[in-house]
Amino acid sequence: MANSRQLWAKSGPDRLLFAADIAGTLVFAIEGAMAAVNGKLDLIGIVVLAFCTALGGGLVRDILLGALPPAALRDWRYPAIPIVAAVLVFFLDRYVRAIPAAIQVLDAAGLALFAVAGTVKARLHKMNALVAIMLGTITAVGGGTIRDVLLNQIPNVLRIEVYATAALVGSACMLAARKLRVPSNAAAAIGGGVCFLLRILGIWRHWNLPRALGQ
Repeated sequence: MANSRQLWAKSGPDRLLFAADIAGTLVFAIEGAMAAVNGKLDLIGIVVLAFCTALGGGLVRDILLGALPPAALRDWRYPAIPIVAAVLVFFLDRYVRAIPAAIQVLDAAGLALFAVAGTVKARLHKMNALVAIMLGTITAVGGGTIRDVLLNQIPNVLRIEVYATAALVGSACMLAARKLRVPSNAAAAIGGGVCFLLRILGIWRHWNLPRALGQ
């Protein structure tokens, strides 16, 4: 019985990481494909952008952690999700766009999911809290940054309302909750929820970080 409980304790964070990673991959794949359609790319371009948006942040995170080859290249489900999402968006784009503010909501959801996934994976690799927060943020904003560069745009993380800050705060709240012995799933929900709400509020209220004097 003791061994069974130990196995459950060890596998719980792994299951949480996998669930957050897969959900974030799906959400960012759809968001990246929709951004590609907005950029008037062809089907191959849509697939490439969906792939980079969905998996870019996780690839950078795994390389920095030395978790090689990265999870996105070891499990066929990771590359399959952006390909399927890209094809679906290509054929169903007009229906998806019937949902108001679909891209912004998907982007906020993906940001929250990947902030959680990056933080969990960093802690599983015994990183300290500061590094875990940094890697959670890199996971959250990395794919979107690559997307924007490929679309020849200034990355969202550098120019728009609260974005990377939302991921930083969400990751920090998750770690704080774990420090207070909140169960891992509940802590992840708290961190992801804070990140999502901050991003949505930032869009709604047009929150921005301070800029240099004269701007």
